[in-house]
Amino acid sequence: MEKKKNLTLKIFEILENFGLWILEKIHLGKLANLYREHIEGMRYLICGGLSTVVNIVSYILGSYFIFSGIADEHLKVNISEIFAFVVALIFAYWVNKTIVFESKCENAKALIKEIFSFTVCRIFTEIISIGMMNFAVYANINDILMKVVANIVVIILNFILSKILIFKKTK
Repeated sequence: MEKKKNLTLKIFEILENFGLWILEKIHLGKLANLYREHIEGMRYLICGGLSTVVNIVSYILGSYFIFSGIADEHLKVNISEIFAFVVALIFAYWVNKTIVFESKCENAKALIKEIFSFTVCRIFTEIISIGMMNFAVYANINDILMKVVANIVVIILNFILSKILIFKKTK
């Protein structure tokens, strides 16, 4: 019996199948097969990439528009980083739950536990990201460049934590 799929997953699968069809039409069928063999990881990379874009765009909006009036560069970077984190956290939970891990919570308690675990793990990796961003300020490294590097580190850590702690498959 096939699980009932949510609308987000249905839309993603339509786009995913279209992308795989294109790969096959341009003679990259081996790449399409590789994707199918590692579908959870590939979906995580796509959703992680989208979450990274959401995070970076939110950071830029925060730093250069919303909080641009803050004179203290350290404070502006930290507030912008927290703003980007919250926006990306909400987006990432939604796509990880619905697309990557297809998590179904049997009751409100399980849902609260899942959200709490996801948030705690993301706070942990966000502390790492904030540390990297502050290092960039102290070392006079471009903050946007460091933001990209920090997000690569965070994506890897978040997948590991999501897979082993948050969205564990129950049989």
